Amino acid sequence: MMFALAGNQNCGKTTLFNQLTGSNQHVGNFPGVTVESKEGVIRGYKDDTVVDLPGIYSLSPYTNEEIVTRDFLLNQNPDGIINIVDATNIERNLYLSMQLIELNIPMVIALNMMDEVRANGGTIKIADLQNELGVPVVPISASKNEGIDELIEIAVKTARHRQRPRRQDFCSGAVHRAIHSIAHLVEDHADRIHVPPRFAATKLVEGDLPMLEKLQLSENEKDMVEHSVTEMEQELGTDREAALADMRYTFIDRLCADSVVKSGESKEHARSVRIDNLLTHKYLAIPIFLAIMMLIFWLTFGVIGAFLSDLLSEGIALVTDATSAALTAYGINPVVHSLLIDGVFAGVGSVLSFLPTIVVLFFFLSILEDSGYMARVAFVMDKLLRKIGLSGRSFVPMLIGFGCSVPAIMATRTLSSERDRKMTILLTPFMSCSAKLPIYGMFTMAFFPKYRALVMIGLYVFGMLMGIVSGLILKGTLFHGKPVPFVMELPNYRLPSPKSVCMLLWDKAKDFLTRAFTVIFVATIIIWFLQSFDTRLNPVTNGDAGMLAGIGRFIAPVFAPLGFGDWRASTALLTGFTAKEAVVSTFAVLTGTNTANLPVALAGIFSPLAALSFLVFTLLYTPCVAAVSAVRREMNSGKAALAVAFFQSAVAWVAAFLVYQIGSLFV
Repeated sequence: MMFALAGNQNCGKTTLFNQLTGSNQHVGNFPGVTVESKEGVIRGYKDDTVVDLPGIYSLSPYTNEEIVTRDFLLNQNPDGIINIVDATNIERNLYLSMQLIELNIPMVIALNMMDEVRANGGTIKIADLQNELGVPVVPISASKNEGIDELIEIAVKTARHRQRPRRQDFCSGAVHRAIHSIAHLVEDHADRIHVPPRFAATKLVEGDLPMLEKLQLSENEKDMVEHSVTEMEQELGTDREAALADMRYTFIDRLCADSVVKSGESKEHARSVRIDNLLTHKYLAIPIFLAIMMLIFWLTFGVIGAFLSDLLSEGIALVTDATSAALTAYGINPVVHSLLIDGVFAGVGSVLSFLPTIVVLFFFLSILEDSGYMARVAFVMDKLLRKIGLSGRSFVPMLIGFGCSVPAIMATRTLSSERDRKMTILLTPFMSCSAKLPIYGMFTMAFFPKYRALVMIGLYVFGMLMGIVSGLILKGTLFHGKPVPFVMELPNYRLPSPKSVCMLLWDKAKDFLTRAFTVIFVATIIIWFLQSFDTRLNPVTNGDAGMLAGIGRFIAPVFAPLGFGDWRASTALLTGFTAKEAVVSTFAVLTGTNTANLPVALAGIFSPLAALSFLVFTLLYTPCVAAVSAVRREMNSGKAALAVAFFQSAVAWVAAFLVYQIGSLFV
């Protein structure tokens, strides 16, 4: 059997999914973590699966999340629905539950965060709630793994016996008459498309155009539908959508008055309000955020991460030297020796040394995210982002972009406006992804050892400033108009889950190691081969005579005005298109040095000013091929993806040119 896991944003849905399946999906404490459906096998039931759907507030097809969830429920015919409800905010959550019940699919409500309700002296009468809604209700605490086994057992039993909701009619008066008259009118059409007549009728009352098109009503039937809706509006003195919302919330208010006992404001909410008085202060919020980020970058690039990376670099150098000595003593073929030491060890090893820096950075970012602080930052940034034509919701994909551009571009699906979505996709690559950290680390080590943290912070800030400038240009040219109003739920502050943080760090480390031993491994072998052989496949003693040198010299003049006309620099930028970490591994292979000695080798290729220009170019130039593919997929246009790559490269060239030429006046 297949179950759909549905619920509001930030109600613990992904946490519950992990408990149901044993999966390691990342859990965040801000809305919009799930941007596409995920599927897993329910523990203890190897033939039953559960699909984690994006968080939504209704089944109206307005946002991408709502469309994904609604299409799945209507078209994939799940055997059951597990509807997760935040017990601390039950009134709002039940609004979606009432719509899910109308689908007439076997359903169980998982009443989450019951531990917080009890801790605050509240209680919920489960039996009363269950009788009124007509579906099983199971109290759980997903974060503490409480009630999960009972939930699985009841969900499987409900679906296996096809126990549909006992009650679907929650309305009265004018709304009741409108829905029932339309349900009888469209019953045959609804049966044809396998949609419950009541659900179809409710959607028509709302003015749901996709449902109207799907039902294929005759003009006479459409007129009768509108006549029923008009009568309802006139009788109630309100519009169609407000009438349905009033009907649902009237029932929810009565239901909660009878079955929910609250002891007043929760301790978590009161604590969050006190913290927000400072962290979302009108004047202090942005300075506090900048101070926090600078502290994180300083600890990552100047203290903890830098120390651990240097330590690992020395370890890799020792292993490389020992392996080289062993191969030499064994008398292995010089070509094979060169492949292993100058190719694989130099290329992959140079990238691996920066793994600690990336892990440390994500450790701090996951703490901010899981605590709920990042949702506040999105709220605070709304006013600033509106000046470049975006809303605060665009901040979330941009923040994810500091990790990797691919999931960041996918996260734009949470934006309800197509204009905002496309604009955010274009600006997200300006946020420096973690794959560029090895480049920054190696070059700052070589040319700015005393100011490593300062230079890296400067690069991140410069990337954001270029994003702002580009946003202003796009706002005045391709994307006229205003962003949609910004509405985001601010979750209560919570202590980050050690398990969630560790899972995120493992995912990032695993992703980095996977790239190091796949894409970068293959890239280093190809680079070594092209450098070590000429066009007639004869081994060369000098890399300048290899095939790669010829390719590099062909494109080198393009970068000469930027201060790095050496063919090795242009070749490294070319391989960086496959994966940004490959830039460092390419330099390691081309110079034939290990990680520890690479800074010295780079000093022979670049001047400090040229190195700074190179850093600016790598910061801004076209994202990797995976990110470009994500742009093509999300914008459904190959031309758009090529345009993004060209635009980024052009901006990078101009910025690096200005840095080098202006810097030359003072050097």
